[in-house]
Formats: sequence, C-alpha cells, structure tokens
Amino acid sequence: MRCPFCAHEDTQVKDSRPSDDGMAIRRRRVCTACNARFTTFERTQLRELMVIKKDGERRPFDREKLVRSLDIALRKRPVSPEQADMLVNTIVRQLEESGDSEVQTSHIGQLVMDALAGIDPVAYVRFASVYRDFGEAKDFERFIGQLGKKQ
Repeated sequence: MRCPFCAHEDTQVKDSRPSDDGMAIRRRRVCTACNARFTTFERTQLRELMVIKKDGERRPFDREKLVRSLDIALRKRPVSPEQADMLVNTIVRQLEESGDSEVQTSHIGQLVMDALAGIDPVAYVRFASVYRDFGEAKDFERFIGQLGKKQ
C-alpha cells in the first residue's frame, strides 16, 4: 500500500481488527520510509456497482460520496457516528444484494430518504431539500405539509 504522505510503496501493517459489524477490517499501517502512521479499511465488495446519473452518465459507486451526503444531513443532530456508519453499511448492503450491477441515483436517494425518515426528521428534511432540489421556501412548506399528513 502506498503511503499517503510520501508516496513510498512499502508500508507495514501494525494492527488489524474487525470494524463495521465485522463487514470491514481496520488496519493501522506505518510507512517504512517516513514512519508516518495511517489507517486503511478493507471491505468486501459483492459486485462492482455502477451509478446511472440523471443525465444518463455512468460512474462507479462511491461509498465516500454517500458518507459525505449523510454527514451533511446529520450534522449537529443527535445521531452517533456509529449509527451513521451502520446506516451507510445498510444502504450499501441493500444495493449490493439487489442483484443489479447498475443503480439509478434516484434509487439510492430513496433508500437514504427511507433510512433517514426512521432516524431523524430534521436530517430527513435536510437530505430531501438537496435530493428533491428545493428552490424556494414554498418547496419546504409543501414537503413538510406532506410529512405531517403521513404521520
């Protein structure tokens, strides 16, 4: 594994342990050239997922993009990092187990919406505002009005 600090290609694993409910392995590494320490995660990938964007463009699924989106929605909310990690793992597992090698961004967005609805209503509205492309305050009003009718 290449060192992220000096780009040297020889690093040593100092510690390995299970992470993410046993779905990943966390490895502490040290660079043999600059002695920098860093962490890597090894995850099982059932299949290579391609995401089909709204404009038809295809891109490889990026777990980190999902993590960033959820981090923004959950910022300053009473949801622990462990809960957020489990949420990401659940969504990724659902995508991988679906049997499809290509998935629409709208499907990913709906999975996130469904998951957030059960965890935190504010994060749900935050994510919806980006996912559904709210342009003005009335969009929020309509969405929250529909939310109230569902409950």
